[in-house]
Amino acid sequence: MATKVVMEALSPTMEEGRLVKWLKNEGDAVKKGDVLAEVETDKAVMELVARGDGALRKRLVNEGDTSPVGTLLAVIAPADENIDALVGGAGAPAKPAEDAATTPTIAAPSQGELSMPAQEKTSAQEKTPARLGNSAPRHLDPPLPEPATEQAPHADGVRTDAADHDSAKSSPLARRLASEGGLDLRAVRGSGPGGRIIKRDIEAAIKSGGAHAGPPAPAQPPRSGPARAAIEGDFQDVPLSMIRKTIAKRLAESIGPIPTFYLTSEFDLERVSEMRLAMAAMGDEYKVSINDIIVKAVATALAQHPDVNAHWLGDKIRNFARVHVGMAVAIEEGLITPVIFDADRKRLSEISRESRDLAKRARERKLKPEEYTGSTFSVSNLGMFGIDQFTAIINPPEAGILAIGAMEEKPVVQNGDVVVRKRVRLTMSCDHRVIDGATGAKFLQTLKRMLENPLMLVY
Repeated sequence: MATKVVMEALSPTMEEGRLVKWLKNEGDAVKKGDVLAEVETDKAVMELVARGDGALRKRLVNEGDTSPVGTLLAVIAPADENIDALVGGAGAPAKPAEDAATTPTIAAPSQGELSMPAQEKTSAQEKTPARLGNSAPRHLDPPLPEPATEQAPHADGVRTDAADHDSAKSSPLARRLASEGGLDLRAVRGSGPGGRIIKRDIEAAIKSGGAHAGPPAPAQPPRSGPARAAIEGDFQDVPLSMIRKTIAKRLAESIGPIPTFYLTSEFDLERVSEMRLAMAAMGDEYKVSINDIIVKAVATALAQHPDVNAHWLGDKIRNFARVHVGMAVAIEEGLITPVIFDADRKRLSEISRESRDLAKRARERKLKPEEYTGSTFSVSNLGMFGIDQFTAIINPPEAGILAIGAMEEKPVVQNGDVVVRKRVRLTMSCDHRVIDGATGAKFLQTLKRMLENPLMLVY
């Protein structure tokens, strides 16, 4: 019996996935549980497994294609079973008629090629230019404006030079290919509507050794001023990764709709620093970072303030009895927040080992969905980059996030004397629908007491 292979929701927030790599070829024997492909979700690269036995009869999506959840990707079936009914209405996303993979970069437009090169369709659709596919990063050069006297629109919409008005009608893509191949367009017979020269005419002429017009004309120097044409290398359009799409969507849901206010306080970390050095002297097992200690302190303070350890759910506020701290980790594609569960109940050494492991696997895109979902509050640390203070964006439905700046030595007044102490500035972003100003301030007071007396965190 045939088994459909569909794009599964491999994470709780996944709406679409990109097929990174097929691990099975058509015709390969497949058993239930075998890994068929690698799929990039909104958070990580996950394995797509087979849900039945048989042979991989048909793959319907190409590597690199993005498909919504539920899309049919392939069919597993016995070798003698007819699968036409399954694949008849499915298949890979429609490809452009012109193979975009052969032209990954579009050069700056020449004088006779002022509109963006259009891909030609079949002869029945010849008059409708197709947009370039987005299967690979491309340089998309904007058209260069020209005085009206230099250009004249042709009857079929193809622009030609007024100075060469008698030259053959051709598509922008055909002109570029002819220029690259050194062909004289006037010697090429067009097969498009009205004798228009299209891509297949140029390819046929090159294959048959058609008339050449000598080497292509040298590229004209870029213009100065506002009318300057973009040249190759000026910029690169990078397609959005799945994680970057999710970041954009989630942050738009946060910074706009959520009424956010910020509380900033400066904490003394002199004793935290001394305790950290003392623990490190006891051996590698006890080595912890400043961030580990702050995470532990935040978790301990949240356990005492359940009205901060909360989610906004639209029609109610959910206060949590357990504390799960999300730890923002920068990765190549953006940001991900692995979770340290029950952080208030874990020893500093446990938090240290767990945070290092989570951060490492986050950067390798190897986290499981349950390891980056379920946080009740988050922390974000840019202190290692020398950032003194910043505001972080709340990760909904959480009600708050703490932004940690750099620890630095500062002169402060203590008992009437000026002394140098290690200090850090922490800024808490609060969802005012859940956390009032006084509520957030009381939480920060508790956190301050924990960090300035860190022995309270050791048990």
